[in-house]
Amino acid sequence: MNKTKAWIHAFRLRTLPLALSSIFLGSFLAAAHHSFSLKIFILATLTTLFLQILSNLANDLGDSISGADNNERVGPERAVQSGVISHKEMKGMLIVFVLLSLCSGLWLLYEGMQLINLKQGVIMLVIGLLAIGAAINYTVGKNPYGYSGFGDLFVFLFFGLVGVLGTYFLHTGNISWGLFLPAVSVGLLSVGVLNLNNMRDIDNDARTGKMTLVVKMGTANAKRYHFTLLSTAMILPCLYTIFNWQSAFQFLFLLSFPFIVRNVWHVFKNENARDLDPELKRLAISTLLFSLSFGLGLVL
Repeated sequence: MNKTKAWIHAFRLRTLPLALSSIFLGSFLAAAHHSFSLKIFILATLTTLFLQILSNLANDLGDSISGADNNERVGPERAVQSGVISHKEMKGMLIVFVLLSLCSGLWLLYEGMQLINLKQGVIMLVIGLLAIGAAINYTVGKNPYGYSGFGDLFVFLFFGLVGVLGTYFLHTGNISWGLFLPAVSVGLLSVGVLNLNNMRDIDNDARTGKMTLVVKMGTANAKRYHFTLLSTAMILPCLYTIFNWQSAFQFLFLLSFPFIVRNVWHVFKNENARDLDPELKRLAISTLLFSLSFGLGLVL
């Protein structure tokens, strides 16, 4: 693997559809309420992509330092683990993406300030800085939260509530309680992707002291947890649609459900952790499909 391919692998492009799901859904919800800004959409997309890549790079570095990335790990070989990219080079790229995330995020906030006041702007700035910190501290630092079983919580918050509701807020300048239903759905589906990742890596994580929620609860309970996450994620948008009924197009998101159900079925019958790896990409794409179909159903 040459250096260019190693950097592309480190960016983990297959995770990007999941990152975009919350931005697309938040923007569709804003458009359905007749308050959509193309600038906000583009800048929110860029900021989210930068943050996701930052998180992926930090994860590559952190797991290499801790020893979680080793020859016994299931899944694609990591860039630093392979030796093609050094710790120093990865740290340099982390700084690059921190700066890109800051610049893009500040520009996004500047555009959003047309609809929000100074106090709200400061709150959004703090949330943005926390997002950068969360992207790095997942596996990097003295007490990375990903090694203590808190990864699921942070993914739920930032990929679900913050991603969807924050995007909607920047478009519209307001928030309503009903929007939590689809936002929670995307958050739960995103946690499902992380749960698959941790189920795949359970043996190696346990050996190296990476105490993910899956390591703590065991494979059998992790499968039940997965069912709960994805089934709840399918129920909530149905409730939102019933409470906000306008047309049959709103049930367009049901097209994504067979793929989500298939994922649950595959997890329950799985006996080889290695076979879960392709399911990560499939569930990430299914989550994006849900966001797009749900959003299109609102605006058609």
